[in-house]
Amino acid sequence: MPPTSTPPGGAGPVMLGALAELPERGRVVLNGYVDAITIQPGTSAPAFTAIVSDHPAPPGGRRRPAAQVRLIWLGQRRVPGIFAGSRLRCEGMVALVDGIATIHNPRYEILPDPHAASGAGARTEGRTEQP
Repeated sequence: MPPTSTPPGGAGPVMLGALAELPERGRVVLNGYVDAITIQPGTSAPAFTAIVSDHPAPPGGRRRPAAQVRLIWLGQRRVPGIFAGSRLRCEGMVALVDGIATIHNPRYEILPDPHAASGAGARTEGRTEQP
């Protein structure tokens, strides 16, 4: 499923072909692979960050430059099932933060990886709740 976006005025979702086509601001639904996660130290405010791109990185190799989106779960030190290499579908309001497309507290679904040898994988839905 390609990313979708709802334009201002609620005219309906606009289908996007890749993360490079994300709007600067708006509600989106997108699929991607987690490139990296960041876990904050215990002395700082809890937040869990994942960087998502269109395609998985090759095993043990470097990827070519690709569009990315940053997902931030505020108040969470870990989000179960999300690690480098995970495939996700996520939904939320995207905005540019420090020049990077960012979604705070997104809804997410962990998808099976079509590149996995068995072709089967866990499918989990999640939504983090704020305390």
